[in-house]
Amino acid sequence: MDWGLQNRLARFVKPGSGHTVMLAADHGYFMGPTRRLESPRATLAPLLPYADAIAVTRGVLRTSIPPTSDVPIVLRVSGGVSVLKEDLSDEAVTTSIEEALRLNVSAVALSVFVGAPHEHQSLVALGELVDAGEAYGMPVMAITAVGKELEKRDARYLSLACRVSAELGAHCVKTYYCEGFDKVVEGCPVPLVVAGGPKLDSDRAVLELCHGALAAGAIGVDMGRNIWQSDRPVAMIKAIRAIVHEKASVREAMDVLDGEKGRAPAPRRAAAA
Repeated sequence: MDWGLQNRLARFVKPGSGHTVMLAADHGYFMGPTRRLESPRATLAPLLPYADAIAVTRGVLRTSIPPTSDVPIVLRVSGGVSVLKEDLSDEAVTTSIEEALRLNVSAVALSVFVGAPHEHQSLVALGELVDAGEAYGMPVMAITAVGKELEKRDARYLSLACRVSAELGAHCVKTYYCEGFDKVVEGCPVPLVVAGGPKLDSDRAVLELCHGALAAGAIGVDMGRNIWQSDRPVAMIKAIRAIVHEKASVREAMDVLDGEKGRAPAPRRAAAA
């Protein structure tokens, strides 16, 4: 692996722990103004200091992340369909590697839709993006998307989707947590990070997901709605960090969460332009 590519990976997979807490905020590219992400700048500003990386589109990066920020960026480069369409798999690459380099990002990410009507085009797009990424030292993260078919989030399907992504050259894969997740990890030769998915029904459920994923071999999490749709998002990301980087138990992480909840929230400051 080239030095530049290794260096970019090391920006968000922390060498000290080998783990990462990524903050997903790219939902708007197909969902529009998602609840509590209507104003990305206001939502993300207090969370940036606690994220090892943030996943955004180029539009949100330019408008909502201060260029003085040193948070590593994982740039969403696929799109072309909205939530209004029944088949969400009809995506293509919408942002070039050259644009990613201009924006000085640490990695690029795109969705792959294994088993969906547009499986072929998404997998070919992954292979082509890996070729471009290797040429410039840019890591590529494949996201095993399931569209609206949430029932696909089982070990058999995810093992297939993750392995195919790794075989095509993805440097890391973002996928879902499931029962038997250790089998998904075992079958994937590149690092896995776990998505939070839709908002879970309790804080404990979020922390249990994180703890289970790390225990099964994931290198970290890439969560969005379960952080910024929380009533205390800063407390939640701190609790998640305790699990990912400090090997905290769920109970210990709940103590972090409850302790942070008991504090008066700091006034939210607008990020510098």
